[in-house]
Amino acid sequence: MTSFQQARIDLGSQLRQLRETAHLSGKELAERLRWQPSKVSRLENARQTATEDDVVVWAAAVNAPPDTADDLIRQSIALLERHDDWKQRHRSGLAALQEDIRDLEARTKLFRVFEPSIVIGLLQTSEYARHVFRKVKRLYSAADQIDAAVRVRMQRQEILYDRSRTFRFVVTESALRTRIAPLDVMHGQLDRLLAVSTLPNVEFGVIPFTTEIPSSPINGFWIYNEAMIGLATMTKDLVLRDPDDIAFYVRAFEDYAKCAEFDEGGRDVIISILDDYRKQSSH
Repeated sequence: MTSFQQARIDLGSQLRQLRETAHLSGKELAERLRWQPSKVSRLENARQTATEDDVVVWAAAVNAPPDTADDLIRQSIALLERHDDWKQRHRSGLAALQEDIRDLEARTKLFRVFEPSIVIGLLQTSEYARHVFRKVKRLYSAADQIDAAVRVRMQRQEILYDRSRTFRFVVTESALRTRIAPLDVMHGQLDRLLAVSTLPNVEFGVIPFTTEIPSSPINGFWIYNEAMIGLATMTKDLVLRDPDDIAFYVRAFEDYAKCAEFDEGGRDVIISILDDYRKQSSH
């Protein structure tokens, strides 16, 4: 067990103790917080990482002493700022990881995402996502929760239809051509992107192969509001909160966005890839 997982277990145990001291069942606490009861269970049993916001409302709901609440908040911030080992994290469960991401997205109003190598998770079809999770499971020896992980990923996508949120997505053409799945699945995935690109609160841009880019696209990244950057390497999940880091990635995103084709231009790129896939299928 990693020190990260042990710290998450310790925090969950303290949260449970506070709930029990307040003589509340998990269901009763969930009702006070307007959460699903399963979220209380996931946090207490370290299947999900408690965020600062989670801890603040939890402490208030159980009337925790101020010094206790402050200590728990410090623990939650420390957990979120640590470099998370992907192998251990995936072993804790693919579905649990998706729940962590969904909670973060629920607190975000402005999404800016750049992805050079794969279709963005919020835009994946269920079959494309299934192939992604199968590869993750093999690479990281992840817990076999593929069906549950796909289900949560699809539930995450409901947020796209919330008009109070704005989504700005930029991908490279190579991200759409990389064969993560069989041709029929790739075809369905591109059809999905054509549909999503027409949503009024979604900007979807594609950087064509023929366009010169401002810098080497080493990895994808997510900008959540103006508060946090999420990016992943093969072995670490990084969370950046330093204002200088945030400003750097905002500039990088805008640079990539200037190179991208949006609206009909972006859809033309997708349609050209679909035509290539049809030709490959006919052969």
